[in-house]
Amino acid sequence: MNCIPTNVQGAYVIEPAEFGDERGFFSPVYDTKKFAEKGLCTSFSRMNCSLSVDKGTLRGMHYQPAPYQEVKFLRVIRGSVWDVALDIRAKSPTFGQWHGVELTATNRRLLYIPAGCAHGFQTLEPNTEVMYLCSNEYTVQHEKGIMWNDPHFQIHWPLAPTVISDKDQKHPPFTK
Repeated sequence: MNCIPTNVQGAYVIEPAEFGDERGFFSPVYDTKKFAEKGLCTSFSRMNCSLSVDKGTLRGMHYQPAPYQEVKFLRVIRGSVWDVALDIRAKSPTFGQWHGVELTATNRRLLYIPAGCAHGFQTLEPNTEVMYLCSNEYTVQHEKGIMWNDPHFQIHWPLAPTVISDKDQKHPPFTK
């Protein structure tokens, strides 16, 4: 497992090992021992899957405040996304910075997003599926969001959004 640090403290692009033969390949995507050795979260309570039908669909920017913060660990299983981790941790040395990475079913990279960061992604292909682990329970009353195009952060999105949910459209700009 190759664990590549990003400019957002605690966020990593993960390139899992891959072992191929005449049948295809095997890839150990998550290993508690290896995650613990790297100081990463080893306690996940949920696994979610999202399907976005249209290319250009934008989901985000989502987070849950303390004490409901959650680590997310994401992989694309069909299609491709531009995935973004945004550091909104007030005491973080990388507060206000974001990291974007292309995750595809072909490159099989994963994004590890630390607790306290906001998350969003935009699909680069139709019918894109994303699987992700979360370290905390989802609580609707603590679900928060930041507008995807907040001028304070200037997040680069590769495409003009084609679909954004009403809920995501209504996220406010960030305030401390």
